[in-house]
Formats: sequence, C-alpha cells, structure tokens
Amino acid sequence: MTIETDELSTRHPAPRLDNLDPALFGQTPSQTVGPFFHYGLPWKGGADLTGGSALGARPELFPEEHYVLGEATFRGAPAGEAIELCGRVLDAAGQPVGDAMVEIWQANAAGRYASIADRRDEVPLDPHFHGFARSATDDEGHYRFRTIRPGRVPGPGNSLQAPHIAVSLFGRGILKRLVTRIYFADGEGNDTDPILARVPAERRRTLVADRQDGDEWRMDLRLGGERETVFFAL
Repeated sequence: MTIETDELSTRHPAPRLDNLDPALFGQTPSQTVGPFFHYGLPWKGGADLTGGSALGARPELFPEEHYVLGEATFRGAPAGEAIELCGRVLDAAGQPVGDAMVEIWQANAAGRYASIADRRDEVPLDPHFHGFARSATDDEGHYRFRTIRPGRVPGPGNSLQAPHIAVSLFGRGILKRLVTRIYFADGEGNDTDPILARVPAERRRTLVADRQDGDEWRMDLRLGGERETVFFAL
C-alpha cells in the first residue's frame, strides 16, 4: 500500500497515557543539575523488588488524572527473606530533603548479581529478581523499598563481603551522585567485611541499618553534620 506524503504529514500518534508520554510529565525544573525528564525517573513498582505493589512513584507529585505510570507485570516472587528498607534523607542541619532520589543495587538472596559482569555459574540467578530499584523521598525526606535480604558476595583479594545494598543518592545541589552502602546490624561477616574495615570504626554505624518492627530495617542518609553518612569515592 502506498501512503501519500501529505497524509503522513497530518498523522499524529495517539497519546500513550503512561509514563512515556512527554505531554503528561514533561521535565523537571532546571536547577543545579537537570532538567530531567519525569518519564525516565519514577515508575509504578520501582521501589518494590518483590514485585507485589506499585510502591515507588510519588503520587503527590502528580495530579490524580496524570497518575497513569506504567506498572511492571508481576512475574513471580523472588526467593529469600522479604524485607522493607526505609529511612530519611537529612541535610547537615537535620532537616528533611524532600526532593531527593535514592537508588539501590544488590545481589539476590544467593549472593549473585543480575548482571552480565557476574559470571559465577555456580551461584544461582533468580529469574524474579533484577536487583535495582528507585525511590523518591517525600516531603519529610522518607524513602522506602521492598526487597530481599541479599546474600554474601566476593570482595577484593578473594575475600567475602558481608550482605549489603549499594546506594546512590541524587538531590538538589548534588553535582555528582553520592555513593554509600547499607549493611545489616546482624549481618554475617560485618566484622571481616573488607570495605567496612576501611571505614574508621567510630563511623561504621552510619552504614548499618537496624531492624525495626517485623521485617522493617531502617537507616537514615545524612548529608552532613555530626552523624554524616560515610560516602565513597568511585
């Protein structure tokens, strides 16, 4: 079938009505860093690595009629201990940072990353766990993830690292992402972890989450002040 040029010039795609539609979400304000495009940042379920909810996007950022973010299809529950990981992002004065974004990256419960760089065939991959999640903070600086408690992974020099979650923090005035880790207070191998050992002993607690009620673990991310979180240079 031949389509005339004039016909093509008058065609317009139908609105997508999801988070890939720039007409709905546009872009963030241009501040120190940015602008960013909303449809590339939040998505429903983006903070839930167990795949059971729409946790992730901040509904208060979107008018109800625009809260049409695409939601990933639930493909099955990942293996391992399901936990909630939460906390607040605070500035040097202890005030909440209400427009930050937190990303996490971690191994599965067996201790293998869903990455082509992890070639350890003897450690099983989990088809239901991809290891990456993103959460925006709310007006009080809260972030929250649902995920799986990770297994131990190899470290430098044939060492074995304690279970941990890698964290990237983005925010207003932060020109380069901040990188840190979250360990678990009762984690196996915390006392021999090669990365934690490089942190002065009096500051290691800034990298350790504590169990709250039930399956909830909490660690605040402090950008400065007396209890500033230890961030790593990459």
